[in-house]
Amino acid sequence: MDGKLTLKRKFDFTEDDESTVDVLHESSSRLCLADDITKRVGRLNSVSLSSDRDIGAAQNDLCFLSGYAKDEDIVDLMVVCGVVPTMVKLLHLVSNRGELDSNTYDVEKDCVSILGHLAVKPENQQLIVDAGALPCLVELLMRPKAPGVSQALFSRLLGRVADAITNLAHENINIKTLVRLEGGIPPLVDLLESNDKKVQRAAAGALRTLAFQNAENKDQIVECDALPTLVLMLGSEDPAIHYEAVGVIGNLVHSSPEIKKEVLLAEALQPVICLLSSPCLETQREAALLIGQFATTDSDCKIHIAQRGAINPLIKMLKSPDLQLREMSTFALGRLAQDSHNQAGIAYNGGIEPLLNLLATKNASVQHNAAFALYALADNEDNVPLIIKADGLQKLQDGHFSVLPTRECVAKMLKRLEEKMEGRVLKQMLHLMRSGEKVVQKRVALALAHLCSADDRKTIFIDNNGLELLLEHLESSNKKQKREASAALHAMATKGIGASIVDLAPTSPTSQVYLGEQYVNNPLLSDVTFLVEGKIFYAHKVCLVSSIIFRAMFDGGYREKEAKDIEIPNIKWNVFELMMRFIYTGTVEVDLEVAPDLLKAADQYLLDGLKRICESVISKDISVENVSLMYVMSDTYNATSLKYSCILFILEQFDNLSSKPWYCRFMRCIKPDIWNFFWTLLITPKQAD
Repeated sequence: MDGKLTLKRKFDFTEDDESTVDVLHESSSRLCLADDITKRVGRLNSVSLSSDRDIGAAQNDLCFLSGYAKDEDIVDLMVVCGVVPTMVKLLHLVSNRGELDSNTYDVEKDCVSILGHLAVKPENQQLIVDAGALPCLVELLMRPKAPGVSQALFSRLLGRVADAITNLAHENINIKTLVRLEGGIPPLVDLLESNDKKVQRAAAGALRTLAFQNAENKDQIVECDALPTLVLMLGSEDPAIHYEAVGVIGNLVHSSPEIKKEVLLAEALQPVICLLSSPCLETQREAALLIGQFATTDSDCKIHIAQRGAINPLIKMLKSPDLQLREMSTFALGRLAQDSHNQAGIAYNGGIEPLLNLLATKNASVQHNAAFALYALADNEDNVPLIIKADGLQKLQDGHFSVLPTRECVAKMLKRLEEKMEGRVLKQMLHLMRSGEKVVQKRVALALAHLCSADDRKTIFIDNNGLELLLEHLESSNKKQKREASAALHAMATKGIGASIVDLAPTSPTSQVYLGEQYVNNPLLSDVTFLVEGKIFYAHKVCLVSSIIFRAMFDGGYREKEAKDIEIPNIKWNVFELMMRFIYTGTVEVDLEVAPDLLKAADQYLLDGLKRICESVISKDISVENVSLMYVMSDTYNATSLKYSCILFILEQFDNLSSKPWYCRFMRCIKPDIWNFFWTLLITPKQAD
């Protein structure tokens, strides 16, 4: 980070309380202000600083202008009135003056302070540089203290100069480069060793800004041997100093692997880890960010960071109310979690649950960092049960992830959890489902429904009572729990159901003989006729015996056995014709309009194959509006496949159906059918094997 937070932060430590003059209320209008500023600038432009009287007059005007410059609303007016070139002119006058004393130092201090305040606005930065201020500022950094000038005044001047350079170079690549070319970096590095803490802090702030996204500046700062002093500053008891120091180091190592190695060789790691527990919030942020940057080097460095105690304070930061601190700590933990040893350590120290909780944050960066860290943690088999136990699957599934990379990361994590759900991990999960607290048992059952393989479903949900747990969850009075159970049951069912649920319905053992399409309603070789809606339909007994009902007609003691024309009541001609076409060919084209009537006929004549065809057609028309009627139809006509399709639809469409007034009562009524459906689903394939 560049390091320039606010104007107040850059100047509040250098104000001379005894000489501050409140001038902000002297003028009642902007016009009066402009007139006052113009007059003072005019007097300063005409001053020669050749006498104490000139210097005193200049000090008076500078005092007023310095007060004006603190008001951002007046800064633009000051620029228009020509303050910038006047300040630079005064700096040149003092520099060219042979003898320097406390009064001339005061003049320089006020000029630098005014320029620093004006530089806060980006549009003024280049104007100040173009006026020739930068060489003057660098010269002041290099100039030794004049005899007779107090160290306190000298330090205040140096602090103001460093602050002015910070504001001038803030987010301005060209000016950062110009500072280096003017020779400003070496004296700033020297000031890091100042006995005055405020000067130290100001110099570090300037170097921090100059190092931000400027490779040449970084290299020169390191070449000037700044690292040992910066590392010492990390251990300062003054929060302002170690904040700036960690900020400089952070900017130095950013995107600079070689400098990062040099920083680590300078023994910066342990002091930075200690700063994770600093009372200064800003320092904690910078330290966490820097730990994340250190952790991108190699696996050994990741391990060293963890061994030296970084994990615990980083995990504590996850619960901080400060958004930026959460962002930096998730970033650091995500990088540390790339090492398998650290994956166990982060989980052991309680990092999983707060990371999962951060998936619900609305901040995209925090959300992504948390997802990235969790994805790495899920690579450790021992962490998978912990993630599930902490309701991790539901949080991953329910999260609203605003950016594509986060959604992709979550999808990969869900896939990773699914791949891990075997062997030792599955045994751990089953143990939790059997012996954990009730809430944990249900969480595990919900997760396994989504993550287990089709081959393990019987073991999990029948042998270890997982199905009962899901159905209990489905009966909960809590809507969220109902939704979770519905989604889990649907996922578990569709995981191994194949192309169609019709395969789960019982099949007829009766062997069939097909005469073919040409014999449908053909008098040739016909030995039985039916009367349907008053019309004759020709048939052949050898083909009809595939129906238990027709076989009973002809083989049993029914009157139809000897009848020449058998009347078929309550079936329409087109329905009967389709039914016979199926009997003769084993297949038939069925549209939705005729399917319900044909299903009724197929049930009446126990034609299971035809029922399946009708059920398949009808199932495609199931909707929120008609699912209850479809379910009644399936019950009336023993349409097992249609019933199972309705059950799946009901589970899948929870959000759309749960608001219906009949939903709760309906679900209570069909619970036995749901149980039978899943029992059939989980047991039948094993029997088939």
